[in-house]
Amino acid sequence: MNFRRGRGRDEPEINFIPLIDVLLVILIFLMVTTTYSHFSELKINLPSAQGEQQKNKTTEINVAVAADGAMAVGDAKLASGDKAGLLNKLKAAAAGKSDVVVVVNADAKSTHQSVITVMEAAREAGLSQLTFATQNLQ
Repeated sequence: MNFRRGRGRDEPEINFIPLIDVLLVILIFLMVTTTYSHFSELKINLPSAQGEQQKNKTTEINVAVAADGAMAVGDAKLASGDKAGLLNKLKAAAAGKSDVVVVVNADAKSTHQSVITVMEAAREAGLSQLTFATQNLQ
């Protein structure tokens, strides 16, 4: 029994136009609602100063910090992270002197913790004047 005699088989069609419309609406929605992270570049104009040499010379204690964290006070070398030894050396170098300035000569690749250790040791030794040595790039 073939009831479909006069009719041929219709091939199924897929209409892509509604699919494209839906995808376009989704794309526009995502573009409008997405927040983009903006990385702002800090543009800083550093101040310039003109000064004259200090008339009365203060006592300086040079503390060097190497890239691996090893430290040296003057010519005395200390192991990496030896805060107690650094504290003793700073107290000995500043004994009986007023206006002592601790100059930190830290390597550019030294860890942040190494520099903080020097700062803490200077504070514990009672040395409140601290400065960092830099190089002049010209």
